[in-house]
Amino acid sequence: MYKILCKLVFGLGLSLCFVLLSNAATEKRGEISGGVVHVAPDWFKESFLEIQDDVDEATEENKHVILFFQLNGCPYCDRMLTESFRAEPLMTYIQEHFDTIAINVGGDREIIFNEEITVIEKELAEMLKVRATPAILFLNSENKSVVRVNGYRSPERFEQVLHYVKEKGYEQGTLADYLDKNLQKDVYTLRENPLFTQTADLSAVEGPLAILFEDGSCYDCNELYDSILSRDEVQAELNAFTLVRLDADSDEDIIDVDGTKTTPRAMASKYEMIYRPGILLFDDKTLARRYDSLLFPHHFKEGFRYVSGGYYKTQDYGDYSEARTEELLAQGVNIDLGR
Repeated sequence: MYKILCKLVFGLGLSLCFVLLSNAATEKRGEISGGVVHVAPDWFKESFLEIQDDVDEATEENKHVILFFQLNGCPYCDRMLTESFRAEPLMTYIQEHFDTIAINVGGDREIIFNEEITVIEKELAEMLKVRATPAILFLNSENKSVVRVNGYRSPERFEQVLHYVKEKGYEQGTLADYLDKNLQKDVYTLRENPLFTQTADLSAVEGPLAILFEDGSCYDCNELYDSILSRDEVQAELNAFTLVRLDADSDEDIIDVDGTKTTPRAMASKYEMIYRPGILLFDDKTLARRYDSLLFPHHFKEGFRYVSGGYYKTQDYGDYSEARTEELLAQGVNIDLGR
């Protein structure tokens, strides 16, 4: 069609042809890639989704129930299934001490969660505020959630969560304390980065503030630096922030965002930051978003834009993400959800 139009207007010059062809190029819609089709391992429990019955059966065998909330095409779900649920030594350990049930956050299967709650899968996910997948809930003998893991975890870190639940550590203390005692502290050495701002007074920072928590047990920190922070598109969104890195094992004096005297260790505890690298995003001294798991570049940068652009003030992240995805695709921008 564009060739015909060009011939019709040839007497007017070639410039209009270039305009038409240029417009045709920009009309091409962007595409989404990076999603991974996956299925639950065949050894996951074939449950009738009467969760109280599943809990009772697991308790008789001295096991806990794991509810593995997944989303079709979720690259984080696929990675965690591959690294922890399909690979040794964790696969055998999980099979021996847990009954694992897959729940589709967009699914329509009926779940009898307990005597009071009967819903379909997506309603249960909404009721439990599943905002990141995988979301992994560990249930005790009373059908109560004792630990929840939101998002991807490295096998080394997830292994300690499994031990904590299997040993019923939740009856003696917090998961944060357990991880602090049992995780290796020499797997990572804190790295410098020109993106960081050195300050001990967080209350003095004006505008959006990002606080990055690391320590020697950070299995995912090198990936953060090498595969995420190194990206131009990520750095473009980080430019709106003051980025401060804290060693969560440090007891040096600092000033919190609210002006109180504290330490990085105490601050990590206050904000319940049990994942490394964990990130808190503040705007106008208000906590607007937190990263409790590893995110790949697209989701990582969009979380920063969600805060710096003030979108968090009027819409939740799910609505923002849906609208932003459509905006980018309409502009012809390709979106890679993977790493």
